[in-house]
Amino acid sequence: MTQVNRRRALQLLAALGTAGLGAGCAGRSASDAPLSPIKIGMLIPQNGDLTDIGVEVANGFQLFLDLNEEQLGGHPTELVAVDEGSDAKSGQAAVEKLLNQGVLALTGVVSPTVMLGIRDTVEQAQVPLVGSNASPSSLQSVVYIWRTSYVLDEAGRALGRYLKEALDSSARLAIIMPESPASKDVLQGFQEEFGQSDPRIAAPVTWTEDISGVPGKNAYQRDIATALARDPDGVFCFFAGAAAVEFIKQLRAEDYTGPIYAPGFLTEGNVLTSFKNETDILGIQTTLNYSPDINNAANRLFASAYRKKHGTSPTAYATASYDAAHVLNQAIRRAGESPTPSEVNLALGRIGRIDSPRGVWQFNQSRTPQQRWYLREVQFDGPLLSNVLLTELATLG
Repeated sequence: MTQVNRRRALQLLAALGTAGLGAGCAGRSASDAPLSPIKIGMLIPQNGDLTDIGVEVANGFQLFLDLNEEQLGGHPTELVAVDEGSDAKSGQAAVEKLLNQGVLALTGVVSPTVMLGIRDTVEQAQVPLVGSNASPSSLQSVVYIWRTSYVLDEAGRALGRYLKEALDSSARLAIIMPESPASKDVLQGFQEEFGQSDPRIAAPVTWTEDISGVPGKNAYQRDIATALARDPDGVFCFFAGAAAVEFIKQLRAEDYTGPIYAPGFLTEGNVLTSFKNETDILGIQTTLNYSPDINNAANRLFASAYRKKHGTSPTAYATASYDAAHVLNQAIRRAGESPTPSEVNLALGRIGRIDSPRGVWQFNQSRTPQQRWYLREVQFDGPLLSNVLLTELATLG
């Protein structure tokens, strides 16, 4: 008997109240029975300066499971997290460890370096990876890698488009960034939207060391002094996590009180709670694809549940990971009762529009989101600092 016919027969027996089926089960079908358990593998940094971001990524995915009876696509789901490390070799070892445990799909990956390093391993394994943090623009022509956050150059594009119109014609920006592939992606997007020949951004970029681990108290002091010697009207920078905290503190210690602009990671997560002098961070403007005060039904549910569980507002890291669980939930359900990695991957391409806390978005041909970008500013939201939404900027992707 085929699976379809078997299911239909069971449905008819239930409807007829056949002996052996109690009255309470009369409406039950085979599809209501528990489906087989599955494993999802998560790669996150569990050591080093990106650990806090890894925690946010894990929190977002787990919250979706909490709100959906610990299931994806009707299957009881075990989330298996491993340390992605900081380079290609550690990332590849992490992927192999998860594949050996029989995971149906992969998610997470915070480091752009790790994402590039595991590309071939994932593609050869033919197991879908739904990455949930910003990824490099050079990651192209992939079949099994999807991303729910954004491509790094888009962060620069959103800000470049905004500042091109917002800055006075006589203003001059200092650009300060760690010398890394991620920074160069952001800078390229920014310059292309702002206009590379525009005199307002004509000063040479000040490149800092790309520090692995927590930067020292004077790590950026010399480079900051070099940039400020040109007496800029504003600073455009790109840092995240512990590096963001140290950069902002050292910038303010050099008596710079002007505006700071950056992709949203500069003020995301624990960065906001890391300043004794809150005036150091108040007023910083950033662009990102999420703000906790976006007013839609999906975000009200998500943000409320996140605050209840963790006692703080959700971040873009958590949101993208929550959405990774969301799209896997839909894809696994579409893939049927006994999904394979290849079937889940095919189903990911058929999902369409995602009703997300950040607003409605969908995968584009590059398997990255086409989505809205927002301008945010660090302000007090009651007694706490928050990235408050100012306006919608553009749809990119």
